[in-house]
Amino acid sequence: MRILLIAGLADSLINFRGPLILALKSKGLVVHVAAPGLAQGSTMLPQLEALGLVVHNVPMSRSGINPFVDILSLWHLWVLMLRIRPSHILPYTIKPVVYGSIAARLAFVPHRHALITGLGYAFQGRDGSRRSLRLLVQGLYALALKCSQNVFFQNPDDLSLFRSLGLLSSKTKSCVVNGSGVDVMAFRVAPLPAKTHFLLIARLLGDKGIREYVLAAQRISALSPRAQFSLVGWIDDGPDAIPQSELNSWVRDSAINYLGRLSDVRPAIASCSVYVLPSYREGTPRTVLEAMAMGRAVITTDVPGCRQTVVDGDNGFLVPAKSVDALVEAMERFIADPPLAARMGARSRQIAEDKFDVHKVNAAMLNQMGLS
Repeated sequence: MRILLIAGLADSLINFRGPLILALKSKGLVVHVAAPGLAQGSTMLPQLEALGLVVHNVPMSRSGINPFVDILSLWHLWVLMLRIRPSHILPYTIKPVVYGSIAARLAFVPHRHALITGLGYAFQGRDGSRRSLRLLVQGLYALALKCSQNVFFQNPDDLSLFRSLGLLSSKTKSCVVNGSGVDVMAFRVAPLPAKTHFLLIARLLGDKGIREYVLAAQRISALSPRAQFSLVGWIDDGPDAIPQSELNSWVRDSAINYLGRLSDVRPAIASCSVYVLPSYREGTPRTVLEAMAMGRAVITTDVPGCRQTVVDGDNGFLVPAKSVDALVEAMERFIADPPLAARMGARSRQIAEDKFDVHKVNAAMLNQMGLS
């Protein structure tokens, strides 16, 4: 049997799907992967081939809405599937799910799965500028998921929303899994620093709550130097990206220690005592799971995806999205009570082991796909 994984970002195949790929190979499947940016000379190409994968470069724009480019992506995926004849497909993120699922139906792939890892920019916010894009994405999802036999969601809120919008056919199976999981052996507990140190890791997008985090850091730093604030991430493509000029102003502000993009986030997590993600909506945030596995308390928002990671008052605090005041209040609780981070961090590790262990998550997915 052959399975084709389709990604919108080549890096994610190892960073987010590496353990799943190894689990698929352990079942005897030949694993093909397709993503943009995998032409000869790509730094990711040898890493993927070293895992024994069959690698395919496909043209795809993650954030653009040019219909000609998207039709070209659909055509390339269809031709690829006709050539390699996979028995299973598993696309994830919006464009791979939409065009991969349609191409698979047209190519008569027998087992068609899809993974919804989050709803993205179009579904976040209710401003008029996003309405047309949201309606377009909903229509594409409805068409694509009719071509899928099995759809994975990473939180129950996203599944409920898709059902309420009529995007899931009654013939399509659905299943909620606990995010992408985290390798609890690779992300081990690290000692806490002596000083209260907050950390946020995210693509620099407004909907990740980056601005709220920076404003909270500036407000607390103006009153007390007792805490440190670090930011890891990079400016991403898309209409919600933080402008370079705004990032430059944060770098000049001594309240934030900007670390840029890191290939390995574990040293950054080890240096912090509390992990913060004020996102407006997620699938299940991988960085939160990584911080939990390393024994960190978490402050995140009471929104889909994020709320599944924190038991409020147990391993961290849930705050309303977009509320700088609530974020400041939660941070100040850790500053006023330094041992709190250790107590909550220990609970985070337990929850990561019990609920989010990547091997448990992958076993559930393989079982749903009939590959256990």
